Amino acid sequence: MSIFGWTARFAATAAIAVAGLGTVTPAGAEPLFPGGPDIPGVPAIVPTASPCPVVEARACMRLSTNEAWLVDNGRVIFGPTPISHGMAGYETPPAVTKISFKREFHWSTMHNAPMRWATFFNGDMAFHVGPVDSKSHGCVRMTEDGAHRFFDYLNPGDITQVIV
Repeated sequence: MSIFGWTARFAATAAIAVAGLGTVTPAGAEPLFPGGPDIPGVPAIVPTASPCPVVEARACMRLSTNEAWLVDNGRVIFGPTPISHGMAGYETPPAVTKISFKREFHWSTMHNAPMRWATFFNGDMAFHVGPVDSKSHGCVRMTEDGAHRFFDYLNPGDITQVIV
């Protein structure tokens, strides 16, 4: 048997055709990885629905699982990507907001810290590169790849949604 059983399938199809039973067309093939490979940053083979209910949202964040997605018309096009969010007293609130502006290299004067790939969505809150294993002062920290993808995909005026 060959990779994915193609040799066996071909042999069975050829035997049926030789026996005079007609040609056989394969049934609709199922994806090898339903929903896509489980590899961070690799898009799904079969797009999945966004966990956020606002279909117009182009970014979706779920605080309870520390995950974020990029979305097009209700379908996930990137993610989930790991995130961290605001600590107690500085919570990232569940809300529907719009991207206000973005800067490739931003310096936070409030926290005296760099914010690479900063995409602002709720006042002074932004998606940006930062440690995803510790809480922030309200921003959504992301991996380098996640923050860069969000920065490239989102534009001022795009809708974002934060859910619990």
